[in-house]
Amino acid sequence: PPVAVALRRDLVRKFRTYSQLESGTESGIVDQVVEQQARLRNRLAEIGTVAAVVSGKGGVGKSAMTTNLAVALARRGAAVGVLDGDLNGPSQGRMLSAWRQRLEDRSEGVVPATGAGGVRVMSMDLLQEGAEAPLRWRGPTSGTHVWQSVAETGVLREFLADVVWGQLDYLIVDLPPGTDKISRLLELVDAVDLALVVTTPSEISRFVVTKSIRLLQDANVGAIGIIGNMTAYLPPGGGAPLPLYPGDGVRELADATGIAVWGEVPFDPHLAESTDRGHPPALVSPEGPSAMAIERIAERIERRAESAGGRS
Repeated sequence: PPVAVALRRDLVRKFRTYSQLESGTESGIVDQVVEQQARLRNRLAEIGTVAAVVSGKGGVGKSAMTTNLAVALARRGAAVGVLDGDLNGPSQGRMLSAWRQRLEDRSEGVVPATGAGGVRVMSMDLLQEGAEAPLRWRGPTSGTHVWQSVAETGVLREFLADVVWGQLDYLIVDLPPGTDKISRLLELVDAVDLALVVTTPSEISRFVVTKSIRLLQDANVGAIGIIGNMTAYLPPGGGAPLPLYPGDGVRELADATGIAVWGEVPFDPHLAESTDRGHPPALVSPEGPSAMAIERIAERIERRAESAGGRS
């Protein structure tokens, strides 16, 4: 209706972005944003490689892959940090056996917890009072859809800019499902060095994950690699690997997008159980088939970082 159109136009005219605001306002919001962006640039300058573990599809094992890749890189002598970008369903604090630690707030920022293998970690589950407490966002009781995304982006920015990550070879960001979550990180970090796209061989996973890869390609991310997870089942006691899904959705995804497969990790109940308990197999039992597959992916990440020469 004409009235609705007029209202929408009025809203568009009145809604301004940070770049349209002037400094010196009473709230000082612009100055705060500028200062935080400067801190963000300074933090990133100390990090060799920023790697995002993404999918677009839930239930494919992104968080477990993040944890085990982080400790595998740490075992190889790298300084590694993990930023848990899943703000509403955080898990990295527990998976890295750091969730009982108290965070130290210094003048220069919050010191991240130290988890399994010496991996530094920042996650919302380190900020919650109880292990099973639901996350509640403070704000107006109505119009949550308007302000919550802004609040979540602000938290992600703080995790990047206001956490004392220090000198890191790798900062691995575990992102929840959804291309919007990928876009949010790309807006904050203008040059993501590496995106590892996790998928299972299922057809629906291939279909959904393709969208995330297209987004990353359009954003000119430094490097993109596919990780096939749960690609086969290893029978107890040995024997030939058995497929979990019909066809080969991982290879089909690679062929359709032109993105290389960096590794395939077989389904391993031990990997899932141990990681959930904070004892990632890539650290405590690296000789297992799944852990060895993750080790090979870590080697490829290392080679990529060496060839890229780190962040300028």
